Amino acid sequence: MDHLPIFCQLRNRDCLLVGGGDVAERKARLLLEAGARLTVNALTFAPQFDVWAQEGMLTQVQGEFDESLLDTCWLTIAATDNDDVNQRVSDACEARRIFCNVVDAPKEASFIMPSIIDRSPLMIAVSSGGRSPVLARLLREKLEAVLPQHLG
Repeated sequence: MDHLPIFCQLRNRDCLLVGGGDVAERKARLLLEAGARLTVNALTFAPQFDVWAQEGMLTQVQGEFDESLLDTCWLTIAATDNDDVNQRVSDACEARRIFCNVVDAPKEASFIMPSIIDRSPLMIAVSSGGRSPVLARLLREKLEAVLPQHLG
């Protein structure tokens, strides 16, 4: 087993997302749904980030990766389209013992994010550890098809 599957309590915990594109937006949505206090650091932001910032749901920090943002951070996701930046984020988190996910680079990450089926109170996570994402997606789709939408 390469990874220990755990569910993290992120409510009111400081989390940092580095990147402001479409992939980062999907990760931000998950962090916000989990109740994280989210800071997003990026050169540019997809429009939804502006909406969330105006609604007070997150804080935007425009510019290059700012390592000082890690000072109060509990968990970080590097989701830029620049491998060098993602590596810098990963290295900085490792030095501080902060959990870090690097999108599309599981070997550089201290945690991975599985596919999620949320039928609250039931939550199912499906992962292949990055080795077979198609199989994990197909399994998730099959499980979603057999589970009722509302279980709680």
